[in-house]
Amino acid sequence: MVNRDRLAQIFEHLVKIDSVSKEEGAVCNEIRKKLESMGGKTYVDGAGKKIGGNTGNLIARFNGNIRVPPLLLNAHMDTVEPGRGIAVVFKDGIFTSDGTTILGADDKSAIAIIFETIMVLQENNIPHGPLELVFTICEEIGLLGAKNLDFNLIASKYGYTLDTSGTEGIVTRAPAAIRLELKLYGKDAHAGVAPEEGINAIFIASNAIAGLNLGRIDHETTCNIGMVKGGIATNIVPNLVTIKGEVRSHDNEKLNKVADRIVSSFTAVVEKYKSIFPGSGLPRLEVSIDHDFPLTNIYDDHPVVLLAQKAAANLGRKLSVKTTGGGSDANIFFENGIITGVIGTGMRDMHTVRESIRLDDMTRTVELLLEIIIVHSKKGDK
Repeated sequence: MVNRDRLAQIFEHLVKIDSVSKEEGAVCNEIRKKLESMGGKTYVDGAGKKIGGNTGNLIARFNGNIRVPPLLLNAHMDTVEPGRGIAVVFKDGIFTSDGTTILGADDKSAIAIIFETIMVLQENNIPHGPLELVFTICEEIGLLGAKNLDFNLIASKYGYTLDTSGTEGIVTRAPAAIRLELKLYGKDAHAGVAPEEGINAIFIASNAIAGLNLGRIDHETTCNIGMVKGGIATNIVPNLVTIKGEVRSHDNEKLNKVADRIVSSFTAVVEKYKSIFPGSGLPRLEVSIDHDFPLTNIYDDHPVVLLAQKAAANLGRKLSVKTTGGGSDANIFFENGIITGVIGTGMRDMHTVRESIRLDDMTRTVELLLEIIIVHSKKGDK
């Protein structure tokens, strides 16, 4: 039933429309026009205005013809850089870019898959329940679209986010994350003439970082210092350094403990050096902590899992529950009471110029999504 050529054409058309984060307006308009031509009722919310983008999240509804609870399907419209002027290459059943940009399979493969799924339902008069589609903005820069979505517009209690690679699993566990920004202030001075009059912010920060345990803390927790920025010139003692890092964990207590350790390490080193420079009030530390996204933890026997596994079994496949170290819109939906499993489209090497996706994998996901919707339609009002 899946029209592979059409699926390929839709995907290629979408990825050629530039839509880096906060600039999704053109692709949003194209998606909206297509959905309305298929009979969907669409709405664009005000999230874009809140975060400085040129469009909001796109919500679409298809009423269906079977009385069952609505099912959520989610993908994001934005891509990362370099994502402008994408030239698509299709060879031996595999999509890539020309190597100068990303491909945009993350996450336009999901949008193409959802389109093809609905078209197959309509062409074959397949009975199905209500579908709610949510295409978000700015997922790649902190899940900002989902965070600013008006959840009063959503009736679904569970569904699926299409935003991972493997097609043989459903992600049910994803970590919570905290982002930290630490600004350490020292005192500038001429590095060659009077270095003893300066307080080297970079040096003090390096002492704090050296006291940290970074990388994989345990099987549930990771920690990273990803950005260190400071200094003006080699002949000036730097008076400011900014450090950005993150902690992720599947356990909220561990998450907070590791974040506290980072802050404590910097605080202790700053206090030590204050005693060396009494009366100056320097060095000084400013800390900003952002709870980036909450964890997702879906039980193996939840209907959203059993539904997907039943659909896979009907297709002669096995769908395993998976744990990931990354976040997605599903984390925000979960926090708002919508239990959302994450299924894959087959995309690989995302966020690189080596990104690729097989048409076969996209087709497999359309088949799975169709079967999920068919099985769901047979559940009545349960």
